[in-house]
Amino acid sequence: MLKSFKSDALNVRIYESREEMGRCAASDIAKGIRGLLSRQGRANVVFAAAPSQLDMLDALVQAPGIDWGKVNAFHMDEYIGLASDAPQGFGNFLKRHLFSKLPFGSVCCIDSAAAAKDPDAECQRYSRILGLNPADIACMGIGENGHIAFNDPHAAFFDDPETVKVVDLDDKCRMQQVNDGCFGSLAAVPRRAITLTVSALMAAKNIYCVVPGESKREAVLNAVRGGISTDCPASILRAQPGATLYADMESGRDIL
Repeated sequence: MLKSFKSDALNVRIYESREEMGRCAASDIAKGIRGLLSRQGRANVVFAAAPSQLDMLDALVQAPGIDWGKVNAFHMDEYIGLASDAPQGFGNFLKRHLFSKLPFGSVCCIDSAAAAKDPDAECQRYSRILGLNPADIACMGIGENGHIAFNDPHAAFFDDPETVKVVDLDDKCRMQQVNDGCFGSLAAVPRRAITLTVSALMAAKNIYCVVPGESKREAVLNAVRGGISTDCPASILRAQPGATLYADMESGRDIL
């Protein structure tokens, strides 16, 4: 680890490499899950789906000593308008890299087919499920525009009364999906999505935010050193005592 410090309530840890960052984040997440299982017998964990999470997810799959049958898995956002089997779908991403590799007690995803037909009804369905299974842990990233889940600056509200909602995606968010290699052009990226709100994400007891890469450098700086504002939705992490941000040298160089 290159540096560890606090920014308001947020724990910040910066690592030399993306791989070390992923291993250490996964180790902390695994420890958190084991602790929850020991104390309460079950754990509800919400996962982000993005290439930035792969080092952490690969290491988490290998974590020892977790009874995954007592862990309920959820995800935090999904496009509206993609085919149900589209590889870019966030539920499908997590199935490939996580859900198919571990024997979770249950896996509950936003239904992209249902979302295409009636997004508001799908928001209500997923909200009810989360209401019955409050998140203990949220494993998230930060977007290039500072978003968490699909709460872009124009759609983020720190006191959002909703748990799950429909949002319009801004162009910077959509272009990130092209830069990540998920879509061939901006025109191919859906314009709308379903997302857990900021309020829903921050209700998790423990938050592990994994943010590698040069493209996230400005977002990390704004989240850690800027004002706590929806101009950078991720800045709300600084008000969460149970939150830790993991950066590598590329994303964290401006906060070293």
